[in-house]
Amino acid sequence: MRGDNFLSETLLKAEGVFVRRGNADILKDINLEVREGDFISVVGPNGAGKTTLMKVLAGVMRPDRGSCARKRGLKIGYVPQSLDNTGYMPISAGDFIKLRRNAAASDFQSVCRETGIAGILHSPLGGLSGGEVQRVLLARALLGGPDLLILDEPAQNLDVSGQLELYGVLEAARARRETAVLMVSHDLHMVMSSTKKVICLYRHICCEGKPSSVAKDPEFVSVFGADTARLMSVYAHEHKHKHGPEEGA
Repeated sequence: MRGDNFLSETLLKAEGVFVRRGNADILKDINLEVREGDFISVVGPNGAGKTTLMKVLAGVMRPDRGSCARKRGLKIGYVPQSLDNTGYMPISAGDFIKLRRNAAASDFQSVCRETGIAGILHSPLGGLSGGEVQRVLLARALLGGPDLLILDEPAQNLDVSGQLELYGVLEAARARRETAVLMVSHDLHMVMSSTKKVICLYRHICCEGKPSSVAKDPEFVSVFGADTARLMSVYAHEHKHKHGPEEGA
């Protein structure tokens, strides 16, 4: 469903979204808004409904109840957790990016440079590393200039260096294009350092707000535990205040 009664900066708005499977509610009464320039991270334990929520917001899945309205003409780039069965796909990375995408050659070359994959475009998709596949998926999502990027734990299966590399590419692309980002992440340091807003999900939205305030919310502590909440609070403090020899001198 597309909505026309938006403020100019509103890109997407979910209201009263429910998703039910069998006798269980996977998502319950989700109300969420994404605006231009937002960088929102969704956090929560396994089984919290995060992937389902991303699919509903991206338009891949329809909710059983409620609505998800999008600004007219909204372009969404979607990056799933991973790409299954790449070994059985006889296609190059470059051809996969262009699959079902009508884009100018200059746009294609631009996203390949941004994501650092120019050297693997002719490589078989099934022969790429996990980090390379995720950068290919990001390049494909960026093709066509999306207004909103939706990413479902894009760095989940990468090692630390691969995660840092992917997040660096994502942040640079977001800053250059001024694209709004809605991302599921388990990397709480990434959440604290880059996100404007955090949504804590456990089938319903437990709490939401700035990272520093969410870390102190009793609902967040209940979901993640006191130790994790304490670490997030400390990281937020250190991130905002760079302590050095000059402090207190």
